[in-house]
Amino acid sequence: MKVYQTNEIKNIALIGSSGAGKTTLSEAMLYEGGVIKRRGTVENGNTVSDYFPVEKEYGYSVFSTIFSVEWNDKKLNLIDCPGSDDFAGAAVSALNVTDTALMVVNGQYGVEVGTINMFRYTETLKKPVIFLINQLDKENADYDRTLLQLKETYGNKVVPIQYPVQTGQDFHQMIDVLKMKMYQWKPEGGVPEILDIPASEKDKAEEWHNALVEAAAENDENLMEKFFDQGSLSEDEMREGIRKGLIARGMFPVICVSASKDMGVRRLMEFLGNNVPTVNESAPYKNTEGKDIAPDPKALTSIFVFKTTVEPHIGRVSYFKVMLGTVKTGEDLLNEDRGSKERIAQLFVVAGQNRMEVSELQAGDIGATVKLKDVNTGNTLNAKGVDNRFDFIKYPNSKYRRAIKAVNEADSEKMMEILNRMRAEDPTWVVEQSKELKQIILSGQGEFHLKTLKWRIENNDKVLIEFLEPKIPYRETITKSARADYRHKKQSGGAGQFGEVHLIVEPYQEGMPMPEMYKFNGQEFKIQARDTQEIPLEWGGKLVFVNSIVGGSIDTRFLPAILKGIMGRMEQGPLTGSYARDVRVIVYDGKMHPVDSNEISFMLAGRNAFSEAFRNAGPKILEPIYDVEVSLPSEYMGDVMGDLQGRRAMIMGMNSEKGYEKLLAKVPLKEMGNYSTSLSSITGGRASFTMKFNAYELVPTDVQDKLLKEYEAQQEAE
Repeated sequence: MKVYQTNEIKNIALIGSSGAGKTTLSEAMLYEGGVIKRRGTVENGNTVSDYFPVEKEYGYSVFSTIFSVEWNDKKLNLIDCPGSDDFAGAAVSALNVTDTALMVVNGQYGVEVGTINMFRYTETLKKPVIFLINQLDKENADYDRTLLQLKETYGNKVVPIQYPVQTGQDFHQMIDVLKMKMYQWKPEGGVPEILDIPASEKDKAEEWHNALVEAAAENDENLMEKFFDQGSLSEDEMREGIRKGLIARGMFPVICVSASKDMGVRRLMEFLGNNVPTVNESAPYKNTEGKDIAPDPKALTSIFVFKTTVEPHIGRVSYFKVMLGTVKTGEDLLNEDRGSKERIAQLFVVAGQNRMEVSELQAGDIGATVKLKDVNTGNTLNAKGVDNRFDFIKYPNSKYRRAIKAVNEADSEKMMEILNRMRAEDPTWVVEQSKELKQIILSGQGEFHLKTLKWRIENNDKVLIEFLEPKIPYRETITKSARADYRHKKQSGGAGQFGEVHLIVEPYQEGMPMPEMYKFNGQEFKIQARDTQEIPLEWGGKLVFVNSIVGGSIDTRFLPAILKGIMGRMEQGPLTGSYARDVRVIVYDGKMHPVDSNEISFMLAGRNAFSEAFRNAGPKILEPIYDVEVSLPSEYMGDVMGDLQGRRAMIMGMNSEKGYEKLLAKVPLKEMGNYSTSLSSITGGRASFTMKFNAYELVPTDVQDKLLKEYEAQQEAE
């Protein structure tokens, strides 16, 4: 493959719902571009895109696949993205490093929740979108219904470039209203016969052509003037208007194909080559300092690694975008994130697992290299004299979590090494060794996400693992004030231990005033704060520690020991052993001994006095509450809402968004354990959800009673 200039390169992400046919489309594009000699199929497990063993095992895309096609003196870099919401991280990554999104829509089902979700990512990233209606040869395909759904969902910016004469098994003809020709295929597809539009379609084609001309003119003042003067535009002028409309997201063109029959694919590639913006026409990227970085091939080199895989017989493969300059074989670059020096020993353009070696890649291009020593996904590599760093990919929050452990405890360390390696490949994995829960918590995008990870670890790395229900990070707090004192006294031979602490605890809220008087059992305790420490807790909330000792009953030098004892108990609350939070502790009196008092004595006295006071202060358990947003077809609203209410959810609102319903709720994390599976079952996989931590709230009394009994039983068992 020749070296392409920056103004000859177009980067495109293939996105859409699972089952829309992106992998089949990729295969047809590779075939038409001469990269492969024979098209594979998903059913036979021999496609260029789905080449990893786990993808062949399950029959769906797990990873994004990069491939390049040369077409009409342009280089099309395409990234085929998984459609499942469980692997959305791959699509997000691809959209960030490409300049146009080709949204593949299943002509049988129209606009699906996956379409909605993927389009939302393009909105956030302000990426141009082309809709491609696929599978028009299928029995239930309905182009008109799908086009109507697209227009209802995304408005008049949706503009058809083509429409089929018939759909279903008779699909083999298409009217192109940009070229104003009819394309007709033989049963084997491939190269079409290009014909004049028949009289039966002439009026419809003229009407749609005029609508396209008007839409193209709207995106350029000069074109608009020509349109008003002449009433039409040339094909080249329309292309210019379409390109500008794409860049401004003022137009969403609609193309149609049957990828499985290779009908319309050549025309699609021609359209992409002629109309999609090149990398130098697209919006510049910003580095971490907020500076615009446009793809200048003459600048010093910066590359950004957006994907990492570990492949059999090769090892680590790093996929990157050239952000600046021209990267060349044998070049030494510095990893800006890790400080290590890396040599680019080989450069490749890729088509799945097939690699073609090249000598250099210019700014804006996408390529791969192998066996870099210390490079992870998200790292920036610079030439000497450049200090760029890029961090523009924002991955979706996790929404499915499990505790993970090796079946054989001797494999635990190896399992952690594998998990860390896999997280370097896919940053949507979150691995946490929780000191609080005493579990390794693995968080991902959904049940399938974790299922594929388990398959890979057990089949590729030969380590057996199991998933367990993760413990919930509860918190403990108090609801009223209480008082306690404790004397620690120990005498054995020589020097003894003595420390006595009197303290008051009360619930704390930010900014609340300090009372001057407390009353317990008819006895008044006057408080005079001499010193106050507000201690933010790493697990959330605060401990406020107040020194109100008068008369020197406890020497100031023992206060840090008292605080240490209290903090020790905050880390293991009296109710369930969970972290405690939002407590004010006032140490107001105590006793010490001139010889036997020391730090350990006051640490123990403070710890035990705090425990007793905490238990008498109306202790309550807090649980994490998450904001949950569900996108679903309206016909499932009742069932989904009922399921959420059975999970102690508080429904916060409902609204419609572009053809789908959106349900907002606050749900305890405890109830979200199997929600991904349940939602998929209720809606036939047509709904999706996001979840984000909101706050800690008191658990209901019946739930607290149950948790206390479970903790007591656990303590007895241990």
